[in-house]
Amino acid sequence: MTGLFDLKGKTAVVTGGTGVLGAAMAKGLADAGTRTVVLGRRKQAGDDVVKAIRDKGHEAIFVEADVLNADQLRAAKETILSTYGTIDILVNSAGGNMAGAVIAPDQTFFDLKMEAFQQVVALNLDGTVLPTQIFADVMAKRKQGVIINIASMASLKPITRVVGYSAAKAAVDNFTHWLAIEMAKKFGEGIRVNAIAPGFFLTEQNRNLLTNPDGSYTARGEAAIKQTPFARFGQPEELVGTLIWLCSDASKFVTGVTVAVDGGFSVFCGV
Repeated sequence: MTGLFDLKGKTAVVTGGTGVLGAAMAKGLADAGTRTVVLGRRKQAGDDVVKAIRDKGHEAIFVEADVLNADQLRAAKETILSTYGTIDILVNSAGGNMAGAVIAPDQTFFDLKMEAFQQVVALNLDGTVLPTQIFADVMAKRKQGVIINIASMASLKPITRVVGYSAAKAAVDNFTHWLAIEMAKKFGEGIRVNAIAPGFFLTEQNRNLLTNPDGSYTARGEAAIKQTPFARFGQPEELVGTLIWLCSDASKFVTGVTVAVDGGFSVFCGV
């Protein structure tokens, strides 16, 4: 890539880079020219992503760290800085859900497990705020950098059953807008903060919720497809174009926005 979309020589850190969407974004950034840091808890999965990137002739390393562990994140930052010297791009892709924070069809709100709810909020919200606080100080000192958070359709409107995840992702969306203003006001226009809100993509966590073993849709999968004008799930690689745009000078005057990549889900009223 050249010109406005060129990211050659930039150092990009992708938290949750071992997941389906995180790995796709890490590979996409590498293809655009970045030196890519895949950050996550699963070493073997991280090594696999790094190998795939290196096999294409790009620079990449895996750094093991939990996004909820400040000490591990600080150690990760030192590793990154000693290897590449700086951090230009931070993609906060780590997140997820758990059964206890979901209201099953035969349950009500009063069956919600508060411990699980708090864990999901911590993973998705704290797991975005804490890495940003630790890694983005490098950007603040240079007054230059890009932060990309991963929101959700659940950020934009309530999604049934996933009460913890919806609350957390709505907070991530709000945090994105807040931080964009904070950074611009105190560190200048060189630091931009935006978010991507994926529609329905098949991941390790939701595959069994949306599809049956034979590949057909579950009732929930059918409902998601029915509300998506493109009438299909997204492919992980379809996040990359928006990501590159938001990370590059092509979006130099863009900050504080959440871009839906959803096949029309967020704008479809169903009538």
